[in-house]
This record gives sequence, C-alpha cells and structure tokens, in this order.
Amino acid sequence: MDRTRIQSYLENIGLEPPLISELLNLGKFKEAKVGDVVVKSGARSQYIPLVLTGVLKVMREDPERGDVFLYYLEGGDTCAMSISCCLEPSNNQFKVTAEEDSQVWMIPMNHFDSWIVKYPAFRKFIFSSYKMRFDELLNTIDSMAFMNLDERLYKYLLDKKQSSGSYEIHKTHAEIARELNTSRVVISRLLKKLEKEDKIEQHRNKIEIL
Repeated sequence: MDRTRIQSYLENIGLEPPLISELLNLGKFKEAKVGDVVVKSGARSQYIPLVLTGVLKVMREDPERGDVFLYYLEGGDTCAMSISCCLEPSNNQFKVTAEEDSQVWMIPMNHFDSWIVKYPAFRKFIFSSYKMRFDELLNTIDSMAFMNLDERLYKYLLDKKQSSGSYEIHKTHAEIARELNTSRVVISRLLKKLEKEDKIEQHRNKIEIL
C-alpha cells in the first residue's frame, strides 16, 4: 500500500494534518496473512495496530486453561488492549492474529502520550476506540457469565459474520472450539442443534448463517 493511500485513510479518520505527517514518518506498514501474529502474547509491544484492511482477532491467551476469544478489529479499528499497555508499560496478556489477510499501520507507542495531549482529534479517536472495545469486552463477559454455550456459539457466529461482512463462516469445528474454550465434540453437537433450528446450514468447510 503506497503512502498516498495511507494518508488518505488517516485523513478519513479525521486526524489533524500535522499528526498525519508524524504518523507517516514514524509509523510502519505491516502486511499480515491469515494466521500471522501481529501482537505477540508475553512480549512488550512497541506499536499499536491500526487496521487499514482486513480483520484481526484478539485472544486472551492462557497456557493452562486455553485461549478465549475477545473481539475482532476491522478497518479503522485499533486495539484497546494495546492502548492499555501505553498507560502503564507491561507485557501483553493477549495476542492479535490476522483473521483475514490484513494491512495494518503500526503506531509507535513512545509518542503516544504527547500525541494525546497535542492533538484533540487523536485523543477523541483513541478514547472512542477504547470505549468501543471495552463495550465489546463487557458483551464477551456477559456471554460467558449468563449465556448457555449454544447462545455463545450463535453470538460468536454472528460476530464473525459482522466483522467479515459475509454470511459464510470458513472455520473448522476444532478452530471454533479453541476460541470458545470448549471441545470439538461439543461444538459439533451445538452446530447440529443450530442447524435444526434453521439458524445455520453446514456445508463442506464452511457454515452459512441463515
């Protein structure tokens, strides 16, 4: 992606021209294929990802209890978990991977504090992004605390549909099970239940939302 397109993208977000110049000079472009790690768990991030195209997936990683899906990042989104690391430097307790082939502009963290103070549009964009991700985290917590697993599964499929813009979900039963922290057998059984309720149709290598 050339710098002109990135500049146009940043202008559409509503950021101040001087900040755009700084972002273009100090940031860096990253292209991620499906499954590539954009932010690594256990490491200390130097950059905050801003999604230009594609979809990123944010997961809470726990070696003993398994990974838990938190939320998706689409075009124009940035990661609240990365923002929190700017407030108090610490190692990541999450990972960000490419759910689809994605293009990302990596914003350096060491200029974050000064930009927040200096540029009102950037401050508004960051706080708005943080609130949006926080609301999604609350929805995730609510689903884990109050929803049955079949309801969580259906919500997961609807979230995936919304993030990708497609009614077709190209996920294996094992992949879904890992992200919902359960077993493949349970997911297969619940997908059959959703199919009987005419909420989905299962095909070879894909699930279709009805």
